[in-house]
Amino acid sequence: MDLTNAIAVVTGANRGLGRQLTIQLLERGANVYAGARRPESVDIPGAVPLLIDLNDPATLEAAARIAGDATLLINNAGVATQQPLIGGDLDSLRLEMETNYFGTLAVSRAFVPVLKANGGGTILNINSAIAWVHFASDGGYAASKAAGWALTNAMREELAPDGIDVTALHVAFIDTDFSAHIPAEQKISPVIIAQRALDGLAAGQQEILADDLTRQIKAGLSA
Repeated sequence: MDLTNAIAVVTGANRGLGRQLTIQLLERGANVYAGARRPESVDIPGAVPLLIDLNDPATLEAAARIAGDATLLINNAGVATQQPLIGGDLDSLRLEMETNYFGTLAVSRAFVPVLKANGGGTILNINSAIAWVHFASDGGYAASKAAGWALTNAMREELAPDGIDVTALHVAFIDTDFSAHIPAEQKISPVIIAQRALDGLAAGQQEILADDLTRQIKAGLSA
């Protein structure tokens, strides 16, 4: 995808990886709607703040009307509660699936008609290596990301006839608030991950493996 002059919508754009994706898209010449539950928290020069709450369908409908010129959707927003499946809080487990799976699906369903009307486009889903390796301590998050991988692959096939490419970024540990409980030496800067994500989009990759650990995990699936 040519990111120069692309019209992008980034969810969860006010911090972490979403913020870096927004900044780097602008640097590459794209126009960006920066989606957030609190759009007033978006302080990126050149970005257009946009109210998007994955669990509030009304905000998604309104966002799709406002960003009716979009050609790129980046589903970045998500939640992690560090809950095991059996001993964990059930409401937290539901929140992870509602946000990371159904929320991503809801945003996509809202913007697919926009992308189609604009002649096609691209959807990038921010996924995780934990879609493939499942730790008991994060069972709910792992289940939601495994579902997100299936969602991405099925959407890719369904939307291909409409000229919409669907890509997944898989990454292990990013140095953001989202992974504050992970030792620093295991994490990679969101600046680097955003660059690799956008390079992968520009190259037309269907699955972007952003770091060595993710590549090792993917390569070991057959074992």
